Amino acid sequence: MDRRDFLKTVGIASGTILAQNVSLKAKETSKKGEFVGILIDTTRCVGCRTCEQVCSEVNDLPEPDWELDVLEQERKTTEKQFTLINGFETNQGEVFIKRQCMHCSQPACASACLTKAMFKTLEGPVVWKPNKCMGCRYCMISCPFNIPKFEHHSYNPKIQKCSMCWERLKEGMKPACVENCPAEALLFGKRRELIEIARTRIFENPDSYIHHIYGEHEVGGTSILYLANTPFENLGLRSDLGDRPIPELTTDFLYGVPIVLTLWPAFLLALSNSTKSKETYSESED
Repeated sequence: MDRRDFLKTVGIASGTILAQNVSLKAKETSKKGEFVGILIDTTRCVGCRTCEQVCSEVNDLPEPDWELDVLEQERKTTEKQFTLINGFETNQGEVFIKRQCMHCSQPACASACLTKAMFKTLEGPVVWKPNKCMGCRYCMISCPFNIPKFEHHSYNPKIQKCSMCWERLKEGMKPACVENCPAEALLFGKRRELIEIARTRIFENPDSYIHHIYGEHEVGGTSILYLANTPFENLGLRSDLGDRPIPELTTDFLYGVPIVLTLWPAFLLALSNSTKSKETYSESED
């Protein structure tokens, strides 16, 4: 193989991979609809746990433990409880915060799902399709908020988490927790509009809020947004996630894998053929 054939072999392989990468990036940047979301104002939450009750009713889950003191320990969502209230003693007094799936704008769980059983809807909620799930549980490992839960004791296990009442949304209703919050601590709407409302509240009451909307930029943005009068790490929310979406952290690596797997064999093949040509030429001289 001469120099021209060598370069042609490598060039064809490079062109193929680059075309694949352009196609993948084009899919990633395709136009999406405007996401809906929920604004949670922790300064208005009274810790009544009505959201827990209605969530259990709508999703046919066990009754919440009403004897539990939410200020005693921080709880995590489970396969039997999709949302919950935690209470914290802070420098601003008792503060209650609702926890559930954050419905990330670029969810790591959906990116990690090999069968697209976990996916981001065009409207915003991140939902799970049981008929597509292969049970790998990569969604659980990849979630930075530790939300998806597996039904370990079920004969037909599911991945369970808040869906933002996706079925209700398709019928034109609000999420059950928002609709039934007596303190109006929850507000449902378009994510962009919720951010504007949150900014307005901060601007009009600068001493009542820290000047940060949690979820506006964290991990690329989430559909669940928080306002608070104390730093969010005091309320059990992670402050070390950064603004870059989790799936983007692996993009360069994933694009590099096919390049290595394709170009490296092509390079070795071209090098081998070139070596064989030289050996053949030397034998003919002899």
